[in-house]
Amino acid sequence: MQILVIEDDAETAAYITKGLGEAGHTVDQAQDGREGLLMGMGNDYDVLIVDRMLPELDGLSLIKTLRGAKNTTPVLILSALGEVDDRVQGLRAGGDDYLVKPFAFTELLARCEALARRREGEAAETELKVANLEMDLLSRQVRRAGQVLDLQPREFRLLEYLMRHAGQVVTRTMLLEHVWDYHFDPQTNVIDVHISRLRSKIDKQFDRPLLHTVRGAGYCLRAPE
Repeated sequence: MQILVIEDDAETAAYITKGLGEAGHTVDQAQDGREGLLMGMGNDYDVLIVDRMLPELDGLSLIKTLRGAKNTTPVLILSALGEVDDRVQGLRAGGDDYLVKPFAFTELLARCEALARRREGEAAETELKVANLEMDLLSRQVRRAGQVLDLQPREFRLLEYLMRHAGQVVTRTMLLEHVWDYHFDPQTNVIDVHISRLRSKIDKQFDRPLLHTVRGAGYCLRAPE
């Protein structure tokens, strides 16, 4: 992997760079936010590791600027701020993962590798399919048995997550985190409402249901046996 480490603490940056290098990866460094932004925009990196508190330009502003410029390079945020609200802010700013300092290098490496794999999979995958249910990720069109289904944006995102985890039980917590970007339970019936609407669109007119409720566990989208 080609990785950019944007970290103003020299000791931390050296520790990360040395470990990633020993793991066989190529690493560049930037010591402040403006330098990191220029390097991130001007090069094709597999992963960016961004400290949240940076001189010149803070980490969240850096990430927002990247995303505003349509740069989709995966970003792992490093921060000593570890409260739930801090992590939510980081993810909503456009970060893909959040690691709290102090951290174990093995975890940082595993998270970088996971982000790189995810990017490779997303770049190659343009269509999802479960039985006769098809989703085109480029045109954002969904069909079942050739019939176009009219989904709202949140319903599309919910179905995409279920299709990416077809055959697996998906919990409410997983849906809240990955579809609604909540890292807490708002104690509402928002999931139930959207699942009901989605089920009426993808299953109601067809003989065999694909979306199933797993009592006490969550939901599962699977092809009929």
